[in-house]
Amino acid sequence: MEEMEEELKCPVCGSFYREPIILPCSHNLCQACARNILVQTPESESPQSRRASGSGVSDYDYLDLDKMSLYSEADSGYGSYGGFASAPTTPCQKSPNGVRVFPPAMPPPATHLSPALAPVPRNSCITCPQCHRSLILDDRGLRGFPKNRVLEGVIDRYQQSKAAALKCQLCEKAPKEATVMCEQCDVFYCDPCRLRCHPPRGPLAKHRLVPPAQGRVSRRLSPRKVSTCTDHELENHSMYCVQCKMPVCYQCLEEGKHSSHEVKALGAMWKLHKSQLSQALNGLSDRAKEAKEFLVQLRNMVQQIQENSVEFEACLVAQCDALIDALNRRKAQLLARVNKEHEHKLKVVRDQISHCTVKLRQTTGLMEYCLEVIKENDPSGFLQISDALIRRVHLTEDQWGKGTLTPRMTTDFDLSLDNSPLLQSIHQLDFVQMKASSPVPAIPILQLEECCTHNNSATLSWKQPPLSMVPAEGYILELDDGNGGQFREVYVGKETMCTVDGLHFNSTYNARVKAFNKTGVSQYSKTLVLQTSEDTDSEEQTLPFPVPSERLPLRRMSPFSSTLNLQPSFPGRSYFDFRSSPHQLSLHSSLQSLNTSGCNFETQPAPYSQLVDIKKLLAVAWFAFDPGSAHSDIIFSNDNLTVTCSSYDDRVVLGKTGFSKGVHYWELTVDRYDNHPDPAFGVARMDVMKDVMLGKDDKAWAMYVDNNRSWFMHNNSHTNRTEGGITKGATIGVLLDLNRKTLTFFINDEQQGPIAFENVEGLFFPAVSLNRNVQVTLHTGLPVPDFYSSRASIA
Repeated sequence: MEEMEEELKCPVCGSFYREPIILPCSHNLCQACARNILVQTPESESPQSRRASGSGVSDYDYLDLDKMSLYSEADSGYGSYGGFASAPTTPCQKSPNGVRVFPPAMPPPATHLSPALAPVPRNSCITCPQCHRSLILDDRGLRGFPKNRVLEGVIDRYQQSKAAALKCQLCEKAPKEATVMCEQCDVFYCDPCRLRCHPPRGPLAKHRLVPPAQGRVSRRLSPRKVSTCTDHELENHSMYCVQCKMPVCYQCLEEGKHSSHEVKALGAMWKLHKSQLSQALNGLSDRAKEAKEFLVQLRNMVQQIQENSVEFEACLVAQCDALIDALNRRKAQLLARVNKEHEHKLKVVRDQISHCTVKLRQTTGLMEYCLEVIKENDPSGFLQISDALIRRVHLTEDQWGKGTLTPRMTTDFDLSLDNSPLLQSIHQLDFVQMKASSPVPAIPILQLEECCTHNNSATLSWKQPPLSMVPAEGYILELDDGNGGQFREVYVGKETMCTVDGLHFNSTYNARVKAFNKTGVSQYSKTLVLQTSEDTDSEEQTLPFPVPSERLPLRRMSPFSSTLNLQPSFPGRSYFDFRSSPHQLSLHSSLQSLNTSGCNFETQPAPYSQLVDIKKLLAVAWFAFDPGSAHSDIIFSNDNLTVTCSSYDDRVVLGKTGFSKGVHYWELTVDRYDNHPDPAFGVARMDVMKDVMLGKDDKAWAMYVDNNRSWFMHNNSHTNRTEGGITKGATIGVLLDLNRKTLTFFINDEQQGPIAFENVEGLFFPAVSLNRNVQVTLHTGLPVPDFYSSRASIA
């Protein structure tokens, strides 16, 4: 109720209304506050002066709010009458709510009269502080406005529902605890406010002050004041004027302006308007609920935006890091080339240095030897070797000829790196360029960490690149036959996770996926190589297809490798048959559909003799509720997986898929459960009655349940009452075994009672009946409960 408090406070004083009056604009004011904001108009503007001047305007015209509005778009709602003696000369004050209030021109004289009976200045005008419309009062003054007794009653109840400690009603800021209450003033005072506002002297000395608790009791027990007619104060309201839309007394009908108007009984109109207000509140309540759900959606959007921002930033950093890594790799390659050129130059120069060093050493030795020979004094001995020495010296000199003393390598590196195109590309890198240049979706990415194998089943998961701007309408998963043969389509739909059953044990398979939209099909992802288990003694069962991530924990049991092996697609669909809905799929029950080339389950020799028998495979289905066949009061959301109702009566909604063979299991979670309704869950024919509880006719087989127990019902016959009901968050499971012709129900993964119905044959649709107090969400493509699968295999 605290949210209602603002509705109960006066816009002038900011406190709870005290003796509120109703202005013609339907807004309320305290009587005291209404007197405080009165403004005297010039004599020429008064009704009396206008009548004297012969303007011909009646009193009723002056009471007409639209005709007598002194408000204009140019001011803030209060006219200033400067230049007249009656105009206020003090500055405007502000109320606690920020409304400008004109103080009275002269302080009111001390009087024992109530504010309504005290004299009102002549030619007074009052302006509504909320809608800023102005009105010139007639001779009755504030007594011409009706009193809002209903609002007084609401305020009394609201204050009584507050905390036991009563607060002072006159404290300006933080209200202190009240110590007394004046029975005549009907006001709670703290000690400082009592001394300041209610001194024990003069006329106030006769007022009776009582403790707050006693004052509350006396206020509660005091008789409610009866609303009287504003024109005839001694008469109570007895009728309702339809034309003026206000209560009137019998004198108004006989003598007043309502004599020719249509009137109705006050009590009848009271009940009628209460009913209309209740109906209007129902619509407003629905809008409030929608607003709350919308706020939840917006809060979820905030969280999703934050998560997407983190993912987007991570992807952006990853892409930039990839560019940096590529640049670093190229940098390393270029540096390697520079180092190679460096080593080559050093080797050439060092070889030349070594060669010149050896040659210089030989030349120096020859020169020193020749000098020693020249020092000899034996002419004959000198002449014996001089010719040879002269030839050697000339030969050595020739060897130091042109080019020998020239460097074989320059010091400059003959390499030039032009990075301007790359720098330009980096500067032009923007999110616009990251958009796909073609409307075809981007290549899906296989999530290796989410993929796994178990026995002879494989679960694969993929996603769109985070920065892809072209949405994908669906995906196509392809798998080869395990013997290196052609690929074939095993799934087409919107899901990004899929489990494929019935594979060969101890075999290697290749899988790939591509995305599609209205424009075309993307390229294939990388090919995923996976290995099935060698254990052929494990329990034979079918896993959900596709697997909801919240229903089945992924098992990371086999390491995968990915290769870029893009082989042509095989057009056939040999594993699964896709029906009318992209979410609906089921295993081929025909052995012929699986006995294609390289995939013959009957003719495979050992160790394939213990492969899953195709006759024991359990068909799974992925479906949603059907808006086309549902009652018009059913409300759909969450891609037709969540339903509720706009009516308090039970309404039926069916699933899109009908079953006539196989074993099928689905669940429904209770999202909302108010006021203990009795929703019903089960199966039905297509022509079942849609406006009664499921099971009321012979076209439905259902379990209806409340918060304590459940019953099975068919053709309006109730059987097998079982203890244990549902609450918000409960899960109801429905198991339709058309092989055994039975229907079984579960609550929170526990079987509810015995087998509900036997000998069920024909075409059945999943069905639910509910009203506006219940909301459920459908979960399909689920595995059959473990104990039932074990029991079925034993049987």
